[in-house]
Amino acid sequence: MADASQGAGAPVEGWRGQVALVTGGGTGIGLGVARALDDAGLRIALTYRNPAQAEAVAAQFAAEGRAPPLMLTLDVTDRARWAEVVAQTVAHFGALHVLVNNAGVSVFGDTDLASHDDYDWIMGVNFGGVANGLVAALPAIKAARGRRAVVNVASMAAFLPGPQAGIYTASKFAVRGLTESLRYNLAPHGIGCSLCCPALTRTNAWDSALKRPDSFAQSGFAAVSEAELRQFGTAFEAGMDPYEVGQKIVRGMDRGDALILTHPEFADDFRGIYEASVAALPDEPVPPARAEIERLRRAAMAQAEAGVQVGLADLT
Repeated sequence: MADASQGAGAPVEGWRGQVALVTGGGTGIGLGVARALDDAGLRIALTYRNPAQAEAVAAQFAAEGRAPPLMLTLDVTDRARWAEVVAQTVAHFGALHVLVNNAGVSVFGDTDLASHDDYDWIMGVNFGGVANGLVAALPAIKAARGRRAVVNVASMAAFLPGPQAGIYTASKFAVRGLTESLRYNLAPHGIGCSLCCPALTRTNAWDSALKRPDSFAQSGFAAVSEAELRQFGTAFEAGMDPYEVGQKIVRGMDRGDALILTHPEFADDFRGIYEASVAALPDEPVPPARAEIERLRRAAMAQAEAGVQVGLADLT
């Protein structure tokens, strides 16, 4: 078994025997999460795109003394295949308790030059893939017993936009908004829901542009320079070990955290976001009727997070 001391924290208990499905598990953060879930005693199903990844994962799990995961091919934009993957997972293990939506693409370019293909590909994988996973897996998770959770892996780009990552940023903001809302819907079912926003991690996420599908070939971005892209990829060598990220994700899932932040270096950024947001609020009286609507909204959110089913009638 691999050394679990890196990024060590309180041990994760109470998940042994549960079943987790992790997308994009062939490399990077997905593989790190899978190893951390295995540490906690969960049985693992992993999705992958490249057969060589499946072979490498199987070899690594065996070398680390882990039980072999169920390896399933999946393009997260393929809704029919999603249904098959969930069905195969349930048929193999008897249930599904945890979904980790991790698969994504990182593509960069000036947003004002983007084409429809750029939007459709990036949003289709990064947001559409999460939505497809939820539609396919939530019925099985709701039907399961014991501890259950959904973890949607976004990025620090869900909070911090960048000039070369407009569509990527939009996709991660979308995953953030979806997850924060979904948490209120899943709480009454006893299902945890967490948003994870990792930052620089030692992965090959930088090479997504080299794997662009032919069906989305009409890009508005400048032609990709492989040499420039590989130079950019050297920055990822300074990133956090994906296994450490995975351990932090699993501990956050175990605690039921709404937000899992894995990297500590963003305090100044978050402080700036907070201060700019508060400063942008008009300094003027709030009409009592509007104030009452917002009081009801806050109360409804607190009730929903506590596991109470909330409807439109609770908002007026």
